[in-house]
Amino acid sequence: MSVPGIANVFRQTALRRSTRALETTAPRLLPSTTAASRCLVRGYRPAAITAGQRRALSTTVRRRFATPDDSFDPLAIDRESDQVDVCIVGGGPAGLSAAIKLKQLANEAGNEDFRVLLLEKAGDIGDHIVSGNVIEPSALNELLPDWNSEDNPNRFEDVTPATTDKMRFLTKNSSIPIPAPPQMHNKGNYIISLNQLSKWLGERAEEIGVEVYAGFAASEVLYNPDGSVKGVATNDLGMSRSGQPKDSFERGMEFHARCTLLAEGCHGSLTKKVAKKFDLRRDSEPQTYGLGIKEVWEIDPAKFEKGLVVHSMGYPLPKDTYGGAWMYHFGDNMVSIGLVVGLDYPNPWLAPYGEFNKMKHHPLYKDYLEGGKCISYAARTLNEGGYQSIPKCAFPGGALIGDTAGFLNVPKIKGTHTAMRSGMLAAESAFSALEGSKDSEGAVFLYDYEDKLRASPIWKELKAVRNMRPSFHSPLGIYGGILYSGFSAYISRGLEPWTFKHGGRDHEATKPADQCPKIEYPKPDNNISFDILTSVSRTGTNHEEDQPVHLQVKDWDKHAEMDYPKYKGVENRFCPAGVYEYIEDESKDLGVRFQINAQNCVHCKTCDIKDPSQDINWQTPQGGEGPNSSQIGLRAIRRVEESADGNDDIRRDQQAALEIITAPVQDQEVDHESRDEQADGLEQVEVQTHLRIQDPAEQDHNGRDEERDLDRGADSYTDSQIHLVLGGDEHCRDVLGGIADDR
Repeated sequence: MSVPGIANVFRQTALRRSTRALETTAPRLLPSTTAASRCLVRGYRPAAITAGQRRALSTTVRRRFATPDDSFDPLAIDRESDQVDVCIVGGGPAGLSAAIKLKQLANEAGNEDFRVLLLEKAGDIGDHIVSGNVIEPSALNELLPDWNSEDNPNRFEDVTPATTDKMRFLTKNSSIPIPAPPQMHNKGNYIISLNQLSKWLGERAEEIGVEVYAGFAASEVLYNPDGSVKGVATNDLGMSRSGQPKDSFERGMEFHARCTLLAEGCHGSLTKKVAKKFDLRRDSEPQTYGLGIKEVWEIDPAKFEKGLVVHSMGYPLPKDTYGGAWMYHFGDNMVSIGLVVGLDYPNPWLAPYGEFNKMKHHPLYKDYLEGGKCISYAARTLNEGGYQSIPKCAFPGGALIGDTAGFLNVPKIKGTHTAMRSGMLAAESAFSALEGSKDSEGAVFLYDYEDKLRASPIWKELKAVRNMRPSFHSPLGIYGGILYSGFSAYISRGLEPWTFKHGGRDHEATKPADQCPKIEYPKPDNNISFDILTSVSRTGTNHEEDQPVHLQVKDWDKHAEMDYPKYKGVENRFCPAGVYEYIEDESKDLGVRFQINAQNCVHCKTCDIKDPSQDINWQTPQGGEGPNSSQIGLRAIRRVEESADGNDDIRRDQQAALEIITAPVQDQEVDHESRDEQADGLEQVEVQTHLRIQDPAEQDHNGRDEERDLDRGADSYTDSQIHLVLGGDEHCRDVLGGIADDR
């Protein structure tokens, strides 16, 4: 089918405006527990199976929701189980470093049967990793000394040495150079893609015998009769939105271990449960958080300064809000740009996504971005509590490692090296405890893990900067924080005899809306700044619709009654993915109803942290779902060019088709799936579509939606096949022409 033909199909399938956003979705095929049970076979590689099940782009009409069987009790089915020596939850730098170190120690001791199993909820290792990373390589050098050696055929190649540091204080239209504290100097550091490094670490882990299971979401902590942690269980698959089993139901799986290491990253869902059960925060300050919002751009080669590292403070954030921005030049004409906003901000009218859009229009950043192309978007919370907020990290049967414990060095804006080192230290403690135990069963306690932490560089560097972040709570706001940070960095050098407190939890800092100035954000220009659904379409996020909502709110109406009168829809503003909405509804006493668009979720966990009523509980959805933070955009563009074989007409048609398929049009959100397969394979796929609309009148008090499928025009293009990759942007609107007008 020709490009005009495809465009005509999309015109025919476009729906008239409704009161809610239109979404294009395609449920991802998920790994089953039938496959999971084969984990008992030592040579099984579930990561490969998971990846193979991920579809490039749905080309069929979406199935309707299955009818639940109310008579069937899923809990009556026993889970399959597997016994290992150490189970690690989380495939980020901390978890992978722990896994590699454990197998290194076991292999060196001649114990090749020592089983280390790593569970990762993303479909592939690295897919859920978000960071604009400048890595300090000290821990990586220790773990894998030849990681970047020319003599290593499997070295990690995607590194850009940091060459130039710039620190700026921004006003609305100007940029003032300020001295960067010693902690922010980047000589000897590298600009990398952290999700690519995680993928590389995953490969190294498998090479030495770690069992890496991607696509398995650990959702429950298991306990021994004595109360110690026994392991974890993955969530059930095939549950309907109402919580009833469908005909595709399959039970989750249990993984038992004498030692379980939680490496979930910031604000882990299992970590919350373990911390509460064992009272791990009894002697620490409340954790405080920031929300990082990031884009990757391909910019004009004439503006590219390889190795440039820029940080800024000030504009666009108000003086009572902590935060800062970054811009890193890496690879070939690539730029990572982002903004971190402290989630203890007081004004509920503030929207971190809106602040990010404003920041990009500042001349310091806009001059670089103009003429470029936005490749990807992501968002994730990060721990900012530092030294004061580190909990007890060891518990009966396991330990906390990495960012789930909170080892980020905030002034340094680095946490990968501390996360990796904590994983390595926990691995040493776990191996020693298991090897020295006389019992072959039962959980172990990592008695020396916290001692190792306190004697490590992690403790020393976090203690030295402990007062910088809380200093921004003074009445002088950002100005007082900058002054004190300068004093601490250059004069006291972190040796102050006092330690500041953070105060309360982040959600407690939120003031009533009527006590704060309302903030209006400029409309995005679709060149430098974009609407939120366009950005979400660049995350690759995907969730099957007919499953229990993983953003748990007991009663949506009661939630609205608690939060809306006082905070005027703060959930809609703090979420960087358009998940939460308040929609006009005259049938409600408030005149609005609360709605959760869980399919948009990018797993940042801001809602769980910032919601003033603490009524939102983030839980893992089905394994393999969520965002895909892999940097496929640039590869996708290049593959389009390479696949054309020099034929300009083919190249033009491919790019135009790509833009049509991936474009968000007005209220329509495009669902991107299996980006890595599309970028790597450029396989022929059929192009079909379906749109879903929710009738506001069909929502019950528990927030569940009765949905109407509106499948339009599928037969007219089922035979149409094109070479397809992802990476759509605002230019597709020109190709689509008058679709918006036709509506």
